[in-house]
Amino acid sequence: MNGFYLKSGRRLLLSTLLVGAIATPMMVRAATDGTSVPKTTDSAPSDADLAATKCAIGEERFLPGDYFYCLATQTYGQQHYAYAQKFFTEAAGWASKPAQYVLGIMALDGDHQPVNRPLAVAWLALASERPQSVYAVAYKSAYASATAAERQAAEKLLATMRRTYADATAAVRAEKRYTDSMATLVRLNAGGRSYCMEGLVDASDPQIDPMQCPSMQTVVNAIDKQAAGVFDGWSGHVSVGALQPVNAPAPIKSGG
Repeated sequence: MNGFYLKSGRRLLLSTLLVGAIATPMMVRAATDGTSVPKTTDSAPSDADLAATKCAIGEERFLPGDYFYCLATQTYGQQHYAYAQKFFTEAAGWASKPAQYVLGIMALDGDHQPVNRPLAVAWLALASERPQSVYAVAYKSAYASATAAERQAAEKLLATMRRTYADATAAVRAEKRYTDSMATLVRLNAGGRSYCMEGLVDASDPQIDPMQCPSMQTVVNAIDKQAAGVFDGWSGHVSVGALQPVNAPAPIKSGG
């Protein structure tokens, strides 16, 4: 794999719902210019490891930034680099700071694209905009190594990119998607109901017993936990918490 290392230990909503697995966040490390964040393991996963990443499509309606970041990781491992960059960019537009970081490192290293240092600095500036960001060191390193002309070009790019990718726009947009979709779950909740999220099971299969799916509260807890990571460091996020039961229990199937 060229340019950067994608750490495969990201806490996936899929595994959280299925087995409650605890994993470390996915990390990305630059190969040049001393730009780095702490590694979680000594070795990087192979393309096959990344290609085997499981993404629950039903997550897109709640946390599209997390879903598209997962999809980008998967397609990168499949060596579909144009699609991976497209999905990383889509995730970045939904306030995914890891996606913005990856895009910065790809531009910095020329990973399956021409080296573009101003673009790299711009992406890393966006990735590190939250207080105490883990990506601040990477941004400062890239900025320090940039020329005056590259810094000026990065500022011009940022003036446009902030309109779409800065938290003032992207996080607000992502939070609205999250709260609106979670509110739907709250309205549907009825005590012991289960929720069949697409990508966890084939909800269209008549042989699937909906009661084998996770409970509504389990799904809400898992999504809340994912959201805490997606919005980490941003003051606008509020979790849903415990649901209040209404009406009579009945299974719900997700349409994705």
